[in-house]
Amino acid sequence: MSPFLPIQLLCPPPLEPGFTPAVLWNRAFRERVGESGDPRPFGVALEQPDGTVSVYETAVLPETDPAAAELNLRYVEHLVKFLLWQRGGHRLILGGSDSLTKAIADRYSPDGERSFDFHFMGEKAYRRPFEVTGVAYADLPASREAAVELGGHLDGCRIGFDLGGSDRKCAAVIDGEVVFSEEVPWDPYFQSDPQYHLDGIRHSLRRAAEHLPRIDAIGGSAAGVYVNNEVRVGSLFRGVPDDVFEKQVRRMFFDLQAEWNGVPFVVVNDGDVTALAGSMSTGDTGVLGVAMGTSEAVGFVTPGGRITTWLNELAFAPIDFREDAPADEWSGGRGVGAQFLSQQAVGRLAPAAGYEFPDEMGLPERLIEVQKAMEAGESGAADIFKTIGRDFGYAVAHYADYYDIRQILALGRVTSGAGGDLLLNEAKDVLATEFPELAEKIQFRQPGEKEKRHGQAIAAASLAALKKS
Repeated sequence: MSPFLPIQLLCPPPLEPGFTPAVLWNRAFRERVGESGDPRPFGVALEQPDGTVSVYETAVLPETDPAAAELNLRYVEHLVKFLLWQRGGHRLILGGSDSLTKAIADRYSPDGERSFDFHFMGEKAYRRPFEVTGVAYADLPASREAAVELGGHLDGCRIGFDLGGSDRKCAAVIDGEVVFSEEVPWDPYFQSDPQYHLDGIRHSLRRAAEHLPRIDAIGGSAAGVYVNNEVRVGSLFRGVPDDVFEKQVRRMFFDLQAEWNGVPFVVVNDGDVTALAGSMSTGDTGVLGVAMGTSEAVGFVTPGGRITTWLNELAFAPIDFREDAPADEWSGGRGVGAQFLSQQAVGRLAPAAGYEFPDEMGLPERLIEVQKAMEAGESGAADIFKTIGRDFGYAVAHYADYYDIRQILALGRVTSGAGGDLLLNEAKDVLATEFPELAEKIQFRQPGEKEKRHGQAIAAASLAALKKS
């Protein structure tokens, strides 16, 4: 439980006894602020190089004693980390507290606790120095949001691909009809030679092309940050040295486009394509897509039917506020989504459920074994999926504080089979029990097995508009 605020869960995850949902901690903090009788306005603005500015306004406690100051810092530190990975930006502007600005700036510095975030958001994602500045609350910049219109183009002969951490998927589509789809295992994370990645992508594109009379457009998705088809940061390429990344990876998709005669070619974050897949299949908007694969991928189609320029990299955003929450092996962040809503969660929870696997067994293989145990009716496997489902329910309620969600679309291997059914039912129960107002508003959609695992590649095929004659 949180050492700062009393939190009581009505639906505790069976294998996560100390789980402290971000949504409940934040609500308890906001109640404390209201009870203080003297809420202090506070704001967070995130700026991107193109001039886009996203602003979030809230309130903190009057810092009348060290305990209040500590609560404020804990709240703001988690808020900033969530907003950075949800919305992105190279410049962080905090309005309303000099002491909080200084504390956050210390953490988000080259040698600070959040040095990973500092370098990711700075020179890697936005190719600008990352900076933290403070202003009076009244001097916060105005919001200047942007959105793009991608997807929904089904005319012609198209290829769509989705690059995951354990497999790559590819689909061939003719006028909206899928004529071929394939899933190929691969292991890209720690490959230092980008030729491995390039050869794999080429193989999938060629396999799809064999089933099409011509190629009119290609669309793809992958985890990471992509700006106008340029790879800024990609977890798939984490093993590639920086100097090699700059020369051979950053403009990889431009090289691939040239190999396919310059046809329209669009690559975006895999989470956004997850959301797009849900929006296309239902005709609805306000869709939060969550792909539970090797990691967690999230994307959002706004109520207006658009994809924003936000990052939506919630794999690195905290949903568990325990001080000793599990740490992400790449970013070092504790309690982040990737540890709870992915194959990593299955592998992490398996020992607590009584399953031991060889060290050399990969996460996909461990998931398969747990899914087999689930099909066999083993209670330990059920506890794993029940735990992930309850974690997911609390995460959805947390996400709903930052997104206007009408529909949740869950995809990825973790959501497959009987375990996936139990997972989603548990998430629904959390909303119905703890957050009835959200349960009435948000619909969980469970697509068919093929759409779960190949929906992203199919939606990706629709990203690019064809060139006009």
